[in-house]
Amino acid sequence: MSRTLFQAALLCLAAASSTAALAKVEVQPVQHDKAGLILAVQISEDIAPGDYEALMKGLRANPGKFARKLVMLDNIGGSASEAIRMGRLLRETGFDVMVPTDGVCQGSCVYLLAAGLKRTVRGYVGLHRPYFPQGDSALAATSGSRYSPAAYLKDMNVPLSLLDDMNSIEPTRMRVLTRDELARYRLNL
Repeated sequence: MSRTLFQAALLCLAAASSTAALAKVEVQPVQHDKAGLILAVQISEDIAPGDYEALMKGLRANPGKFARKLVMLDNIGGSASEAIRMGRLLRETGFDVMVPTDGVCQGSCVYLLAAGLKRTVRGYVGLHRPYFPQGDSALAATSGSRYSPAAYLKDMNVPLSLLDDMNSIEPTRMRVLTRDELARYRLNL
């Protein structure tokens, strides 16, 4: 899809949702003049428990055929396990993912970006080690956890070096990825 088409889909979604109350997860069909019917998902604010269910509910409310399925991210991260659950659902249902020019995807949002069949980054992607309830360490992530970030990234065809680099950055710091790093991690293809 061309840049103009992505921008048009983003503008259509913004216009269609401008009268509604802001939500973390919004799902709605958008009619585009040239591309046809697009199922657009916007994920904003922070990822929290319950967002997977909101995404599932939105997808179930919009069955049918779409010319394209597109997720737009402007997200500050949050729950890594919830992001992985949401990412698996997005991959299974065939979505492309985009970080628009004025968008940001930081922290656990990178799991949502990795889920896209096609990934387009026009905005900014920032990495840091996730916060873990059992303590601030990568080792704590594996104790008692029911998800595996490494297995997830492997399933999404993203190099595990991304996880290594995420874990090397303190949770209170953020590193914005360069275009070369986005390409190396296969997050912009």
